[in-house]
Amino acid sequence: MVDRTGKNVLVANYGGGSIAALPIGPDGRLGPATSSIQHSGTVADPKRQGGPHAHSINLDAANRFAVVADLGLDKLFVYRFDPEKGTLTPNDPPFTQLERRSGPRHFTFHPDGRHAYVINEINCTVTALDYDAARGVLTPIGTVPTLPAGVEVKPGDSTAEVQVHPSGKFLYGSNRGNDSIAIFAIDAVTGRLTPVGHQPTQGKTPRNFAIDPAGRFLLAENQNSGTIVVFKIDPATGKLSPTGHSVEVPSPVCVKFIPIEK
Repeated sequence: MVDRTGKNVLVANYGGGSIAALPIGPDGRLGPATSSIQHSGTVADPKRQGGPHAHSINLDAANRFAVVADLGLDKLFVYRFDPEKGTLTPNDPPFTQLERRSGPRHFTFHPDGRHAYVINEINCTVTALDYDAARGVLTPIGTVPTLPAGVEVKPGDSTAEVQVHPSGKFLYGSNRGNDSIAIFAIDAVTGRLTPVGHQPTQGKTPRNFAIDPAGRFLLAENQNSGTIVVFKIDPATGKLSPTGHSVEVPSPVCVKFIPIEK
């Protein structure tokens, strides 16, 4: 991701389990890394997790702290970020431990700046956290399943993307295998999650999805069926309904809305 000054790119390297910061030159080219950190530690499931796997990196609204979800180590690492120097330094404490063999994958902050959420790939859950923005500290407050009630995690099931609605009222997470979008209501005071329902994505393996900036539509990317399907978001309940619109795209894995300057 690009930091809020537009001077640095922060990257998470899944295969090697490391993170880095690279400066953006005046011509837009990336320079040599100004910071690089290798994760290490023991894993709960050597066969499934293997070793450290830094899956995502997210900066907070103040551009002061970077949170890294490490799927292999079941940790949310937090780093102090200096945008002028392009450096990442372990915070104190350096990480938040999550449930063993949960597999934290993607992470998102709530617009209120006081809460955050991480979707766990292996055990198909979402963990809500309190966020102390002054200290860069994350504290888990509750974990809920992403699969429908009574549905057990089967071989091949996993989660992928997680996003908070622009209103801050709802959270969405994608289930691969179950091929659905899990919908949760967010308590405005506590940040805790309450299940609202599940929407089938009309395809296979929704690896990613995106919510438009106005919060009216959700676009689900079905990687293994080659479609992007559009759903309308109910502003009162957060529930999704098919619009009937879709587009065929070979193996879509990510889509982003980009502002157009006029």
